[in-house]
Amino acid sequence: MAAQISGISSTCSVASFKNQSPFDSLRSSTLSFSSNPSGNLSIKSLETRTSQKSSTICSAVLVEHNSEQMEVDTTLSPRVNSVKPSKTVAITDQATALVEAGVPVIRLAAGESDFDTPAVISQAGINAIREGYTRYTPNAGTLELRTAICKKLKEENGLSYTPDQIVVSNGAKQSILQAILAVCSPGDEVIVQAPFWVSYPEMARLADATPVILPATISENFLLDPKLLESMLTEKSRLLILCSPSNPTGSVYPKELLQEIAQVVAKHPRLLVISDEAYEHIIYSPAVHTSFASLPGMWERTLTVNGFSKAFAMTGWRLGYIAGPKHFIAACNQIQSQSTSGASSISQKAAVAALGMGHAGGEAVSHMVKAFRERRDFLVSSFRELDGVKISEPQGAFYLFLDFSHYYGTEVDGFGLIKDSESLCRYLLEKGQVALVPGDAFGDDSCIRISYAASLSDLQTAADRIKKAILSLNTPSNI
Repeated sequence: MAAQISGISSTCSVASFKNQSPFDSLRSSTLSFSSNPSGNLSIKSLETRTSQKSSTICSAVLVEHNSEQMEVDTTLSPRVNSVKPSKTVAITDQATALVEAGVPVIRLAAGESDFDTPAVISQAGINAIREGYTRYTPNAGTLELRTAICKKLKEENGLSYTPDQIVVSNGAKQSILQAILAVCSPGDEVIVQAPFWVSYPEMARLADATPVILPATISENFLLDPKLLESMLTEKSRLLILCSPSNPTGSVYPKELLQEIAQVVAKHPRLLVISDEAYEHIIYSPAVHTSFASLPGMWERTLTVNGFSKAFAMTGWRLGYIAGPKHFIAACNQIQSQSTSGASSISQKAAVAALGMGHAGGEAVSHMVKAFRERRDFLVSSFRELDGVKISEPQGAFYLFLDFSHYYGTEVDGFGLIKDSESLCRYLLEKGQVALVPGDAFGDDSCIRISYAASLSDLQTAADRIKKAILSLNTPSNI
């Protein structure tokens, strides 16, 4: 690939899969630039150095101009350097590259439903385009949508809000980030239960806050112990983030446990709560969803986040929202006004249609949940056949978070040592051609995450591949 602009010539080449394994290419893929100057400006070199001992990324571009050399500082902000890239995104991209290279990889890494957006929602978006509803909306979202959200929260969650206590954003992820930026000061602590969604700690770091990780074990169904929470709170504790149903574990907090947590929270005037309820409709009876803000004394200090991506299969529409006391919501709105401004007008029209489908999404969502439950039941039954694998049966969402640490320490010919969740996932990608996410991305290196937002036939094939790859291992005698 070459570009020629006003005497400047540069060539970009990317390593291909030719004459080597696609897996080798992914391990060693490079992006290089070569220069063939025909003018007085050329890029001579580009080098990026990273060090595990330093949080600073230093790089420089050497430029020739009129025979004089000048080094341009391309150092990145320490804030950027403190943030880890998302492993779920990285693994999904890697698996996609393998598929494009002809490797029949089954991708079970991304948290994205395999169902199409329900037709009534899509049609509402199409109608919005055809009717010219394609201009800016109010920064916080259209009054129509915010009113519909208030109605939903009242009828389904027992929460009373007015439209000025709602901000609609480009996905629930943006809503959470803006909330953290709005309420945290440098040095504040953000309490995050592990296993956690990969972005929570990184969002805290972006706000110059400190993530404090509280572990929950598989024997506790990955639910936070209120006593542990109470023991870890300090005067710096500003935010507690709860996610139920949970990504990555599928755990659902029973109301009684949330009440115990609320009693702890009530003792700390500075402590606010972000309740991430993005998976609330993907829940399997007898489990029942409880909104944290509905508990006594918690409305005033809870920021409730939800969206349309998961339950309504609208990941690409990019729409979420936050609800809470006006003081905090106005701050989130202010941040959004200087970043992205309002969300897509088309997506907002589609969201109104989604909220009009009936309680909890009506029959369309119920159909999806039924399919997810069938898939969950199959995978749980299948992996229970493997020795040493520990399972906490998920009560919601569409993830299985399995403890495979029994197999750590295994040496594999032609691959190397399986020492942790990341190396196990690499092994399963190469040996079984199944893309999964290592548990260390979620704060628990003993586990791996399997998304069952895929067809049952794909899951059956994937389970067979994983089991064959695992059964071919000789577990170390010391485990």
